[in-house]
Amino acid sequence: MKSIVIHAAKDLRIEDREEAQPGPGEVQIRLSTGGICGSDLHYFNHGGFGPVHLKEPMILGHEVSGHITALGAGVSGLEPGQLVAVSPSRPCRKCRFCDEGMHNQCLNMRFYGSAMPFPHIQGAFRQVLVAEAGQCTPADGLSAGEAAMAEPLSVCLHATRKAGDMMGKSVLVTGCGPIGILCILAARRAGADLIVATDLSEFTLAKAREAGADLALNMADDPSGLDRFMPHKGTFDVLYECSGAAPALAAGISSMRPGGTILQLGLGGDMSLPMMAITAKELSLKGSFRFHEEFPVAVSLMQKGLINVKPFITQTFPLEDAVAAFEIAGDRSQAVKAQIAFA
Repeated sequence: MKSIVIHAAKDLRIEDREEAQPGPGEVQIRLSTGGICGSDLHYFNHGGFGPVHLKEPMILGHEVSGHITALGAGVSGLEPGQLVAVSPSRPCRKCRFCDEGMHNQCLNMRFYGSAMPFPHIQGAFRQVLVAEAGQCTPADGLSAGEAAMAEPLSVCLHATRKAGDMMGKSVLVTGCGPIGILCILAARRAGADLIVATDLSEFTLAKAREAGADLALNMADDPSGLDRFMPHKGTFDVLYECSGAAPALAAGISSMRPGGTILQLGLGGDMSLPMMAITAKELSLKGSFRFHEEFPVAVSLMQKGLINVKPFITQTFPLEDAVAAFEIAGDRSQAVKAQIAFA
């Protein structure tokens, strides 16, 4: 089977790997679609991010869907031919964080396409994938592309859960890549009233408006765009910081009202924080990392038509054009979510 393997920065190859068979409690999946994530782009462009760097070749990818081709012993509730969204989250369920229900913080997490441990956890961008049955959520009624969006949507649902009550709240989203766009959809579904989005690309800001943002501000054209929200100690109750950029975080904090909540999703490396402002405004700063139990909820919301991700799948490339897909995926002048068709 063909797999998409990263060897070093800008060294992406399509290679043949051995096809696996499902064991007890597992299913074999013929992959249909894979979405290119920000972490995939970090490996492609830089060979890693922060302290995480490639030490060996690694199959990329963790936003995937496909059709079941075989069931291992003891699997029930799934059928051959069925389209499933595959969660990349595989906690050990034995460590202290799993025991506390914090599965996304598992000490022995096997998250597809991660160079955090060594040997690396190989990813899901392969034509045939063997997964645990519990990772698979039936995606009947969805396209393969929509089903593959369950993973990034789950990230945003997890962050929204950490924000607490959103009914009637004013929300700022900084960074309108895939996560920022999906945070707009999640915040609105949770009851947010005013939603303002910021970015540096007019293309992604147009997509933010399409997602339902009341106002989308181009901070490259007007760096003072948020100034109107700063008087009287600020406006926003919740900040989804999705860019990983220090200037975006600083501007967001200046426009937040006292007692607000900052959700840091962007992973752009360590940043300096305006601690005096955070302290004086009594802001809550919460990291939001991955997800777990939100995954089937993401699929269900899409199936019910309560969240529509279709407009934000901007490109789909065939497997043989994987390098071109990665080149486009990071270009915010023309892409939100680029996907690869494996079948």
